[in-house]
Amino acid sequence: MRILITGAAGFLGSHLCDRFLAEGHTVIGLDNFITGNPDNIAHLTGHERFSFVRHNISNYTYIAGELDGILHFASPASPIDYLEHPIATLKVGSLGTHNALGLAKAKGARFFLASTSEVYGDPLVHPQTESYWGNVNPIGPRGVYDEAKRFAEAMTMAYHRAHGVDTRIIRIFNTYGPRMRPNDGRVVSNFIVQALKGEPLTMYGDGNQTRSFCYVEDEVDGIYRLFMHGDAQPTNIGNPNEFTVRQLAEIVLEITGSRSQIVSRPLPEDDPKVRQPDISRARRMLGWEPKIDLREGVRRTVEHFRSVVR
Repeated sequence: MRILITGAAGFLGSHLCDRFLAEGHTVIGLDNFITGNPDNIAHLTGHERFSFVRHNISNYTYIAGELDGILHFASPASPIDYLEHPIATLKVGSLGTHNALGLAKAKGARFFLASTSEVYGDPLVHPQTESYWGNVNPIGPRGVYDEAKRFAEAMTMAYHRAHGVDTRIIRIFNTYGPRMRPNDGRVVSNFIVQALKGEPLTMYGDGNQTRSFCYVEDEVDGIYRLFMHGDAQPTNIGNPNEFTVRQLAEIVLEITGSRSQIVSRPLPEDDPKVRQPDISRARRMLGWEPKIDLREGVRRTVEHFRSVVR
């Protein structure tokens, strides 16, 4: 297949380029480097089945030749990034999704939307199933990301229903691993970088809020299976094992051997208290579930960060 991946230089996008190339496909990567890192795809330079286009998908987009699939992963995805780029985040979720869907329609390509567990907001249902509609503050600081993704889901389903576009929607839960940016503000990278530098680990609130952490290798496998074998309904892909943020901090300290202290800071506005996917649908439809536990995933991620943190 000939595949276009938007956000190709990002954390997940770059791993997806690797996976699709490893499976024998041809990949066109697209990114404007607002939050993507050229180093993430530098190893693909010269690959006979990979090409790159520097472009903002929120602007008119033309790709020559046939396309069999478009995976739309372009978007700031961490609180630091989407609070720094709120309008760009809303644009890529709306205009960018519209442009990518229009291209999929024109090419007769399958369209895959990277949505997020943030569509569930601060959930009142636990764990979260795909049938839950969410508890989101549309005008809060996180609303620029949450509502961009909720709109993107609505647009994707509209193209599926009105134009017959073959679509997929994934709801991604907390994912971590190599190629995360050291300063991206996500809790796993924050804790690892702080521990490696001997700085205090910054924990927001009392640390009893929960998250479910999926190692990138597992997440990419779920994405690939969903693209190849899924259907048009939203699908949770994440690790259902739930940990408190404090437990994560203790695991990071254990694996790094750091003597850093854990310090508490005020909880950000609209920060979810719980987050855990129900992956029954992915298990049933795709035969997928994560294999790498949190300690092993953190160990691999720490190895990566030791080479980039100074």
